[in-house]
Amino acid sequence: MSKPKVICFTNNKGGSGKSTSCANLGYELAAAGRRVLLIDGDMQLNLSLSYFDEKKVLKMAEGEKNLYCAIKNRRDLSDFVVSTDYEKLDIIPSSTLMSQIEYDLFTMLQRELVLKKCLQGIRKAGEYDYILIDAPPTLGTWVINILCAADYVIVPVEASPWGLFGLANMFDFLNSMGEMTQAQIMGVLITKVDERKNYYRQTREVLSDYGNIHVFDTFIHVDSSIEWAQDASVPVAVYKKQTRSAKEFGKLAKEVMDYGSR
Repeated sequence: MSKPKVICFTNNKGGSGKSTSCANLGYELAAAGRRVLLIDGDMQLNLSLSYFDEKKVLKMAEGEKNLYCAIKNRRDLSDFVVSTDYEKLDIIPSSTLMSQIEYDLFTMLQRELVLKKCLQGIRKAGEYDYILIDAPPTLGTWVINILCAADYVIVPVEASPWGLFGLANMFDFLNSMGEMTQAQIMGVLITKVDERKNYYRQTREVLSDYGNIHVFDTFIHVDSSIEWAQDASVPVAVYKKQTRSAKEFGKLAKEVMDYGSR
């Protein structure tokens, strides 16, 4: 029985490509034969919309089989897993009610550990190789929950003038967690790269100043196929297998699977 690796995607700045990276990495890991569970931790529902159309997502969000209902009632997450159209790939969808999760957590004992406890059953069952959690672009109690439940953190960063804004705060926040979480920073993933501009080089230079922070060799180019895939509620490799970004997410999956052997 294997122990799943729980990876959190987080950045306190919106528009970093967090949900896109989580969704497409999950698909590529499953395509490589790994068993994957995606958890949509954001009220914006973008991870859920990456796999189901809007009507289906809103139905799940308004029902009782979503992450909000599980966390609010401190239930085992095993009961909230939904199958996708792809082999070895499941998801726990989100709800717009996640907007009030901070308030709900405030009333609970050991509020920082609620998600970790709700995940214990899935962890022990060993049915998944990877559990990927899409966190919202905040630094509140709910994100602390996600970090406490995670083994690793991937920080997507947009290659743009504002992409690095607040990144120091993000790292300070992760460092301030201290003994609350054992999560390690697996790496920074640079996204939305346009090599006609200098932002990618500048981004790598700034990140190099952080010293021991790993930056993935793989980076994700700007690619209109990503937006078309999102519009169709499918991974980019399903929308167009030979597109550049699909190949890049495939390379990222290999880096993630090889992590620890470096």
